[in-house]
Amino acid sequence: MIIDLISDTVTKPTPAMLDAMMHAKVGDDVFKMDPTVNALQEKAAQLFGMEAALFFPSGTMANQAAIKIHTQPGDLLFCDKYAHVYNYESGGAAFHSGVTCKLIDGKRGMFTAAQLEEVAAGNPEIYLPYSKLVCIENTTNKGGGACWDFAELEKIEKITREKNLAFHLDGARLFNALVAKNETPQQYGHLFDTISICFSKGLGAPIGSILLGSKQHMEKALRIRKLFGGGMRQVGFLAAACDYALDHHVERLAEDHQKAKEIGVVLETLSFITKVEPIETNIVIFYVDKTIGDATFIEKMKAEHILLTPMGEGKIRIVTHLDYTNEMHEKLLQILRNFKG
Repeated sequence: MIIDLISDTVTKPTPAMLDAMMHAKVGDDVFKMDPTVNALQEKAAQLFGMEAALFFPSGTMANQAAIKIHTQPGDLLFCDKYAHVYNYESGGAAFHSGVTCKLIDGKRGMFTAAQLEEVAAGNPEIYLPYSKLVCIENTTNKGGGACWDFAELEKIEKITREKNLAFHLDGARLFNALVAKNETPQQYGHLFDTISICFSKGLGAPIGSILLGSKQHMEKALRIRKLFGGGMRQVGFLAAACDYALDHHVERLAEDHQKAKEIGVVLETLSFITKVEPIETNIVIFYVDKTIGDATFIEKMKAEHILLTPMGEGKIRIVTHLDYTNEMHEKLLQILRNFKG
């Protein structure tokens, strides 16, 4: 039995999801003729109280389209130093949109309104880029699945309005945050100009993300998606999986969160674990004593058929998910308790 905890992207469609996919009504989405895609887009927009939505093959493409919507080459984007749009999207902000990223030194991927106020203060001189966009990520991947405080987001949104900055949410794992914090999609739809949601992480779909915003923004996004090569044909087969995930895989995220916390409890008892980051959702980040080292620990766990991933800076990541069963969970906890360095 392989226990794959590298990411929540490793899940396979459930039988019921596959059935929904096989029975999807489809058409040519490039001509806006795929009824299942159209229904998903309308459903997602209504769920967040936003005007429109557009289906994308990946969260990275959705994020990059949002950046391009809100900026012109030479503009400035504000984000945390841990942000996915800066660290894990292949330099796309620079390549696709020609923007500069101003990194904010936040905590676990989250900065404060006061920090944004400080870096965005003043009128630009002719030798400075125009400030145009603020991007935040919720939950934070590199920050260990941390959830932003909504009151802080409201303060940040106020600053963006005062300074005429667009506000984008990389909500790859937003539903994890909604479940953990007992928040609603409408709360976020009210704050942000654009929101990207990934269905292929905690929600368990095989592929697919969606971008939400105004009708005007989604009209631009449609053009940008085509420019990026993201126009798809009978993509309703995939949209059906995402629609199923929205209906059936949101509330169960609490199970992933509970398992992650139980893993954290065991890690805290182990002498060779030097630190475990606070656990709010389905991501566990921890540090192994240097006498063992993260690479050695990962290899030893691989020998036990448990797959983990390094995050750099000595960090190791565990991500719980839909396919991580109770049996796998008990086996992992036992192996951790009996681990020999």
